[in-house]
Amino acid sequence: MDLFLVRHAVAEDGEDDFARPLSKKGAKKFTQVARGLFALELPVTKVLHSPRLRAVQTAELLAAPFGAPLEVVEGLDGPPREALFDALHGDGVALVGHEPHLSSLLAWLVTGDPKLGSAFELKKGAVAWVSGQPRPGRMCLRALLPPATSRAAR
Repeated sequence: MDLFLVRHAVAEDGEDDFARPLSKKGAKKFTQVARGLFALELPVTKVLHSPRLRAVQTAELLAAPFGAPLEVVEGLDGPPREALFDALHGDGVALVGHEPHLSSLLAWLVTGDPKLGSAFELKKGAVAWVSGQPRPGRMCLRALLPPATSRAAR
């Protein structure tokens, strides 16, 4: 299974953390990231995302060039839990969420230890591509794509 972990794009500042939208610049740059990922022919078939507005908007931008369906997954709004693995069906699933939780999830999937997340910190708009069985320590890191790299691919 190919799995893509995507950190939301740059958002506006605000007091209500759940309602912070993407900044205009963040949306523009992530649209370029999504087009770059599409140009690289990554197999994104479904986009799961946190319920926070900036993740919803990032997921919409990511899904657009792929024509991928979207789904809210509450488990992407906090630290990774085993229950999240139950939502991972099919190949080419993208998960759009937040730091430090995505890095912890990445470390958990690749090394089996979520405490190693700081070794995999994702910039806003970055994508980690892993493959294998979506279980702790059973996936292999195929690529860690900073946003500038994905934008350049378009």
